[in-house]
Amino acid sequence: MSVQLELGRVGEVVPREDGIPKVTGQFAYSSDLQAAGMLWGHTLRSPHSHARIVAIEISEAVTMPGVHAVLTHEDVPGEKLYGLEFQDQPVLAFERVRYFGEPVALVAAEHPEQARRAAERIRVAYEPLEPIVDAERATESESLHPERPTMGHGYRDDPRPNVVRSLVIRHGDPDAKGDVSVSGVYEVGIQDQAFLGPESGLAVPDGEGGVDVYVATQWLHVDRDQVAPCLGLQPEQVRIHLAGVGGAFGGREDLSMQVHGAMLALHTNRPVKVVYDRQESFVGHIHRHPAKIWAEHRATRDGKLVNVRVRILLDGGAYASSSTAVTSNAASFACGPYAVDNALIESLCVYTNNPPCGAMRGFGAVQVCFAHEAQMDKLAAELDIDPIELRLLNALGPGGSLPTGQRVTGALPVAEVIRRAAALPLPEPEELPRDPLRVPGGSGNTTRGEGVKRGVGFAVGFKNIGYSEGFDDYTAARVRLAADGNAEVHCAAAEVGQGVANVILQVARTELGTDDVTLAPHTTATVDSAGSASASRMTWMASGAVRDACRAALEERERNGGGEVDIERIYRHPRTSPLDPETGQTTGERSHVAYACAAMRVVAEVDVELGLTRVVWIGTAQDVGKAVNPQAVTGQIEGGTAQGLGLALMEEIQTRDGLITNASFTDYLIPTTLDMPPVVSELVEEAEPDAPYGAKGVGEPPTVVSTAAVVAALRAATGRDLARVPVRPDEIVGL
Repeated sequence: MSVQLELGRVGEVVPREDGIPKVTGQFAYSSDLQAAGMLWGHTLRSPHSHARIVAIEISEAVTMPGVHAVLTHEDVPGEKLYGLEFQDQPVLAFERVRYFGEPVALVAAEHPEQARRAAERIRVAYEPLEPIVDAERATESESLHPERPTMGHGYRDDPRPNVVRSLVIRHGDPDAKGDVSVSGVYEVGIQDQAFLGPESGLAVPDGEGGVDVYVATQWLHVDRDQVAPCLGLQPEQVRIHLAGVGGAFGGREDLSMQVHGAMLALHTNRPVKVVYDRQESFVGHIHRHPAKIWAEHRATRDGKLVNVRVRILLDGGAYASSSTAVTSNAASFACGPYAVDNALIESLCVYTNNPPCGAMRGFGAVQVCFAHEAQMDKLAAELDIDPIELRLLNALGPGGSLPTGQRVTGALPVAEVIRRAAALPLPEPEELPRDPLRVPGGSGNTTRGEGVKRGVGFAVGFKNIGYSEGFDDYTAARVRLAADGNAEVHCAAAEVGQGVANVILQVARTELGTDDVTLAPHTTATVDSAGSASASRMTWMASGAVRDACRAALEERERNGGGEVDIERIYRHPRTSPLDPETGQTTGERSHVAYACAAMRVVAEVDVELGLTRVVWIGTAQDVGKAVNPQAVTGQIEGGTAQGLGLALMEEIQTRDGLITNASFTDYLIPTTLDMPPVVSELVEEAEPDAPYGAKGVGEPPTVVSTAAVVAALRAATGRDLARVPVRPDEIVGL
């Protein structure tokens, strides 16, 4: 029998390069970094959500044993403000603090306990101010950012205070009537990314005025471009290197310890390590935007959508982060993956003194999917039409138009994913009595199943792939071919657990026709930007860049007769255009690069007397374009589904006057293996014509749709509206 050598090319199942080190505990995460002569950094944070800073006294902290530096805003050597998209966030707070946990001062010491104790000796005099915590009243309150940092960037002009972005999409006749109308108000709580590896990193001075920062991040070059101005350095003097990442999901797009560690390292001329504990991590990164959504759907008696009217309110917290993009995404996908001739969508994000919010898996689309799918179920009930048939009747497809006026020119098999998910066979109900782990309440053994009812829910959703609205998005890759045929690939694409390192190697092996390929460390020092590991963009973009660099390298080697080759190439996706600030209509051919959709069917059991739930089974069909590594795609679907299930049933940051009250995994609950049911995945492979190899990103659609599908199953079991997530037990029993 002949044995075929598997090189691990595009489309093949390839074991993860980091799989064995991670499961055996040998993988080096950012918190494992060490350096000779290393100091430990610690951050003093605000105990108030809103206050004026009257004075900062550091003299007692400076004289404590082992302390090498105590820094405040006065020690920031360059720009005092930074931001992912808008410079509105202080490196260290000055004049006022705007959220609970905002950094105020830094300490570097020989031992982490010395640094912590020194931070306790820093005396900060605060004058507490009334916090703005109600997003619905934010535009009637004192402005938190009088300079209006997000204004003047081509967005709709909204003169009210505390507006991050206001967007209105008018499509067709927004006043068009239907035979039937259903309405609802829906709410989504604050969800945390809840990655297992807290923020951490190591900053090392280079002895020449520059610094190397080793950190768990999602976007190396944008980190550099924010850090360097704050340090008063040129970009080439700041090198950001990717350290081992313990999950990201959007929470590592914004800076955490990067500037602070670099400031301490340059000030002390010693390496400085910073590691957040779990409580600090909860305030050290942004979260998913909480939302309130008012929706009305109008339809004909045979179920055809006539008009969709939606009003969206997002709480952006204290700083802008990526809230402008989330505001746009929420509006763009508010109608769901359905053909709608008429729509009025108003999307507003405001500043408050609540925790800052930004990117989290499915940003914007998750919140509105929960609303539009509840509305479709309401409409199906009102019309006495099967919910799946109603969705098929209205399914958007290639050639159709979105409310933004963009026509779908690529692959978008909405009807196919609906049919494939609906065709998956449901599990048979389990008889009683049964193992306590297999009834709602699980190991708590609070019920034997007598009050348990079963429900089946269905949902479909979609989201854009990549960045939108004219953003100049690109990815660079560099390929070095040695004379002996060895290949080395450089790409700054952040491996955050999603498997892009495997994708890069698979593409290189495919293009070069060899398995003798190595992936160089991810760094800003040797290659141009890869963009962010977010927006389901990285597989598409890295594949394009590595493909083009490999092909150019082969051509160059052929020209020079087989000698060494070193070539860098930049890949860009099709150009996008901004949305008109007054109408929300695309000003060009497209405002989004492409789309991906998913449908999901969920079986849940609910003890309607105790409010306990158990998700029994999940079946999903997802549009993936082309699966570069089918096993990795399935893993992404399962992980994304788990996060959506968490938002549906348990995950919510609790705040009181802007202060987080459950900053630990004891009080902030996330799904465990006992909460996750079997997930059956159908991969719908319909190649995206503009994408390298036809591949689409796959990480976000399962999170977009799973929250809506799980709650739909709970509604089917209980008969209750359940218009807010996460669903609380008392909402199930009607207390």
